[in-house]
Amino acid sequence: MPPTTLMAAAIQMVSGDELSANLAAAGRLVAEAAAQGARFAALPEYFYLMPEDETARIALAEPFGDGPIQRHVAALAREHGVWLLAGSVPLVSPEPGRFYNSSLLFDPQGRCAARYDKIHLFGFDDGEQRYREADTMSAGDDIVTAATPWGATRLSICYDLRFPELYRAGPAPLLITAPAAFTHTTGRAHWELLLRARAVENLAFVVAPGQGGVHPGGKRTFGHSLIVDAWGEVLACHAEGEGIALATLDFARQAAWRARLPALAHRRLGQA
Repeated sequence: MPPTTLMAAAIQMVSGDELSANLAAAGRLVAEAAAQGARFAALPEYFYLMPEDETARIALAEPFGDGPIQRHVAALAREHGVWLLAGSVPLVSPEPGRFYNSSLLFDPQGRCAARYDKIHLFGFDDGEQRYREADTMSAGDDIVTAATPWGATRLSICYDLRFPELYRAGPAPLLITAPAAFTHTTGRAHWELLLRARAVENLAFVVAPGQGGVHPGGKRTFGHSLIVDAWGEVLACHAEGEGIALATLDFARQAAWRARLPALAHRRLGQA
């Protein structure tokens, strides 16, 4: 029988430009989340590195299945006996000078249970700030649903939140993960709005860990790591700086909401 509840943690970081320090911080925060009872913990996008020069991540790209970043996260999952989402890890791409920005889900034995390569690459230019992920990244192609003890979990990353069709594809997810490094400008305007919308229209829980502070080069991320229930209520939020948003996901309550709105579930499954 699947569990009726799950203690989840959205881990917020303020990652810098030193890989070892970032991995150490991730390890400390995962240990803290597990000590507080989390059985599922999620790290933010780019937890391993937030450099001034975006091209610095290219040199860290690892083959899928091996590399210091993947080994570190696998060991943390195994040590603490938790399901652990590596918000994004740089994986080798066949395109020269680019990498896949990939979200990896590890089971409590440290095995990679799912890989999602970010499909929608962020671009922003307001005349003063310019950011273009396509300069250093290859886009993924496949929507990914992880089979977990609590049910179908849809993986996504940051800018994907603006594309609701990614979440509507079957199988219907009970949980959506959305690790991010939202800029402060766009996050202040749209972060909570998008997360709650994705939760409500899919009747799914959303766990969204973010970067939340000032990084090398002066880049500022919005933070406000959230856990949102399937009715759109914010269960937990960590606003700024390093920390953890922790909440219990009640799948029995979610099932009751879905039973009351069968037409929505019918459309979501592509049967209408």
